[in-house]
Amino acid sequence: MSFFKTFLNSPVGPKTTHFWGPVANWGFVAAAMADIEKPPEMLSGNMTGVMCVYSALCMRFAWMVQPRNYLLLVCHASNETVQLYQLSRWARGQGYLQLKEDKTPSP
Repeated sequence: MSFFKTFLNSPVGPKTTHFWGPVANWGFVAAAMADIEKPPEMLSGNMTGVMCVYSALCMRFAWMVQPRNYLLLVCHASNETVQLYQLSRWARGQGYLQLKEDKTPSP
């Protein structure tokens, strides 16, 4: 019981935004995971790029804020991973990541 009481009253416990902010941000990760089944043509390159930058900035914030918010850090690291995957799917779908063909004539 003392562990629960300590967690409840801690600076990153459920009485603070240090807890509920990351819990709400897991929705971004869930949405990106749900979009994995969608065809790449339906993805927005602009929005996915913005989400990558957003998660990178929030990871830095989570590391620098005192007390360190490890829950927020893990949440945004997960979101960054999924968003980078989605961005690579979008880029392949748009033809940005195709291999260039060798145009030198063979002898």
